[in-house]
Amino acid sequence: MTDYLEGDHRATLTSHSSFGEAEPVPVSHFFRGFRDMPELERLALEAAKGKVLDIGCGAGSHCLWLQEQGMKCTGIDASQGAVAVARTRGVKMVHYTEILNFKVGKYDTLLLLMNGTGLAGTLSGLPGLLKHLRLLMAPGGQILVDSSDLIYMYEEDADGGVWIPGDLEYYGNVEYRWEYRGEAGKPFPWLFADAASLAKAAAAAGLQTEVLAEGPHYDYLARLTALYTETTQ
Repeated sequence: MTDYLEGDHRATLTSHSSFGEAEPVPVSHFFRGFRDMPELERLALEAAKGKVLDIGCGAGSHCLWLQEQGMKCTGIDASQGAVAVARTRGVKMVHYTEILNFKVGKYDTLLLLMNGTGLAGTLSGLPGLLKHLRLLMAPGGQILVDSSDLIYMYEEDADGGVWIPGDLEYYGNVEYRWEYRGEAGKPFPWLFADAASLAKAAAAAGLQTEVLAEGPHYDYLARLTALYTETTQ
């Protein structure tokens, strides 16, 4: 991101995943303006309200657009370099921290975009993440999160069902590793949660789920809101 910011607009990451083939990811992907974002991202930003927390803000593109709309947005990211880039680009409030270590403030909107369920790592980690996010929600607040159902990547059998290897905890648990200019990072888990699994984990955290929109590639945008108020817990 720093290279791109300093003028190397051909900078490209390579994504390696447990699904096999490596994929090039242009760094420009993280610097997109509103008009170049996928529809679900644009819908999420337009649905944001009040005081916003952008979790995994990256280069700060979401925060910058919200600031332009006159909204107060705080970005957080676990990459110190990304935080520096976001700050250089003009994000007014941005912090270097892991989400589970962040306990400051109450927010009307919590954004988890660009496959936000990935921050949970695995499906078993999703309820704990959502319980933590609920503590950061202001009364009447919302969590806007997108993800994809990876069931389409598995072959259908003759009966129309899908065969999934029995050694998988969950088919949406994926392992990734980034590579840049020949230097490889450490592998990390990244969750793609189907909408039903998200709703189940949300209910365990005292949240209800509403799917706001579906995309063309088994992707979707969901809004999570509190099932009950703090005073009735």
